[in-house]
Amino acid sequence: MLKKWKIIEISLLLGLAAALLWGAASLHTQDMLERKMIRLHVIANSDTEEDQSLKLKVRDKVLSAATDILEQAADRQEAQTMLYEALPAIEADATNAIAAEGYDYPVTALLEQTEFPTKDYDAFSLPAGEYTALRVVIGAGQGHNWWCVVYPPLCTTAATDLEKTAIADGLGEEDLNLMTEEDDNYVLKFRSVELWEQLRQWVESKI
Repeated sequence: MLKKWKIIEISLLLGLAAALLWGAASLHTQDMLERKMIRLHVIANSDTEEDQSLKLKVRDKVLSAATDILEQAADRQEAQTMLYEALPAIEADATNAIAAEGYDYPVTALLEQTEFPTKDYDAFSLPAGEYTALRVVIGAGQGHNWWCVVYPPLCTTAATDLEKTAIADGLGEEDLNLMTEEDDNYVLKFRSVELWEQLRQWVESKI
């Protein structure tokens, strides 16, 4: 009986070790993905129908401006530098879009590290984690937000061109496997990344 319990304990420990290794590998892949992307995060003033509609108009203006800017970027680092330098112009574009709709909300454009939940898009998904993001906050910033990826320009890329666009801007096959369902272990990888991300946030909250 004692021998049987030892076998069970060893099996559980081996399973735990395998899970930890799997999670660590998945988290590494996600960390590498974070370093290759810049997300876009547009936050509405409130959840009223008018403010949510306004958010989408600001989104369109910011996306257009950012796309024009980032077409000249040779890589992710240059894209981040160019966006940082363009923050005042992006703020001005967003403010003009708001004024054109008859509102006078202030706008703040920032480039900073931001926590994102797991997000599903039409052709790909992104695991939860901390990403560099172009954040555009409208007014009080108390409304539902809009997320996507501004570099590589996946927000404006057709599903059929996703792979081509991603690879052209520095993403690799492993990144694409994590983002799409081409990997047989897609769901398990995402879940392991989410659990490790929750553990990281919990540890940081205790420090």
